[in-house]
Amino acid sequence: MGILSNSTVADYGRTIKASPRELIFNRKLRSRRHSFGITSGANPSQISNLISFVYLTAGIGAGISYFINDRIGRLWSLRLYMCIWIIGQLIATFSNGHLGALYTARFVSGLGIGPLTATGPMSIVEIAPYEIRGLLATWFSVVMLLSLTVSCFVVYASFLHIAAGHLQYQVVWFVPCIIIAVIITLSFFCVRGREDEAAKTLVALRGLPIDHPRVASEFNEIKTQIEGERAKYGGSHGGLKSNLRRVVQACLSYALAQLSGANSVTSYLVPILIMIGAGGTTDRNIFLTGMYSMAKFFYTLMASFFFIDAFGQRKSLFLGIIVQMISDIYIGVFLKYKQAGAVAPGSSEGAIAVIYIHGFGYAIGLLVLPYVFSAELWPNNIRSFGSTLSQTFHWLFYFGVDKGTPGMLKSMDNWGTFLFFAGWCFLSLIYVFVAVPETAGLSLEQLDELFEGPFWQMNGKARRARHADVEIEKKAKDGGA
Repeated sequence: MGILSNSTVADYGRTIKASPRELIFNRKLRSRRHSFGITSGANPSQISNLISFVYLTAGIGAGISYFINDRIGRLWSLRLYMCIWIIGQLIATFSNGHLGALYTARFVSGLGIGPLTATGPMSIVEIAPYEIRGLLATWFSVVMLLSLTVSCFVVYASFLHIAAGHLQYQVVWFVPCIIIAVIITLSFFCVRGREDEAAKTLVALRGLPIDHPRVASEFNEIKTQIEGERAKYGGSHGGLKSNLRRVVQACLSYALAQLSGANSVTSYLVPILIMIGAGGTTDRNIFLTGMYSMAKFFYTLMASFFFIDAFGQRKSLFLGIIVQMISDIYIGVFLKYKQAGAVAPGSSEGAIAVIYIHGFGYAIGLLVLPYVFSAELWPNNIRSFGSTLSQTFHWLFYFGVDKGTPGMLKSMDNWGTFLFFAGWCFLSLIYVFVAVPETAGLSLEQLDELFEGPFWQMNGKARRARHADVEIEKKAKDGGA
């Protein structure tokens, strides 16, 4: 019982229990193949365009969203992007076997997906109570993987229970259109000087009256932070060098996540299963894809509650990257020996297990890094710019890696591709050791100070800041005693 009572989950439970009930559970907030000439889902070259094109326009859409978010506000921006995505889904639903229409649908859907991934995490950071802000930022990834899992099993159910025909894929594309997401944000109003609207929004979000000490304290903290940024930088967007360091950190974290091979494994899981000799019937391949998505969902859920807060971001990253690197090496060596006919019968099942372990490493490491670490980088006055820039780079890089994966598999005899991914995992370890600070427990002012000097000094600054906070707290306790 002692271990459980001191766990991160127990800490979250105590924090949530100690908070006003309306703050956490605010009841006033409403929750709002063959048809296309593709003969095989196991051929990477044949499906690469269909898979990767959506990421290209997602990058374009994320960049365009910078010019929209601050003009019409977060709420209407999210409504707009959701409508664009729904239009893409409807085009796909009624494409009736025309491959060109399906490509058009993917392009249009991407123009909605990219901005949603830029605006969503930014909105969460702006409206979340500070007690659970880190948890909710991580849960953006958790919910994305939950959605991916549900979509896989919707496809699986449609394949099993709906007769082959247009309806089989129309159900899959139309069902998500019923999902409506409404997120109200706060800091946008303060940045624009619309403090009355910001106060009303905070009251609605927290479910507490404006004169409640918690609401008053949080509102004053937001105003103080923004006034401090204005006093320091005036009308500009901050120091050029420090902001360039933020850009480099955000872009590198997304690039290394893609180059680790995790999303390539997800996108081309069925062809990879065929390579290792574990392929089977279409329904079995769809089922394994769904189970892989479910595994990544639970892995990320574990990461959000245990690894990131219990071990810290850096230790969680080290562990995840090492697991992922070893898995990449194993799969590469396995494929090399399999091609030579030197593997034992039944060893393919072990290779499947390693693919799932690979997903675990990614979930507790490089998957969460961009969404948690990058979300904490940006001050209020450039948060919209930073978020859209990060997601633009993320999706364009995602497109490049996913589009290039089939060619890499072919030119590197399949096995070489995984050793290539393992090499990037090794470089990620060096990057994390040198340039990624442990940001847990740091105030926004302390985070700003990290970017005032060279990147290799960031972790040392963060460590000294935490030690200073501990000393201050210790002296305060001694003085109180």
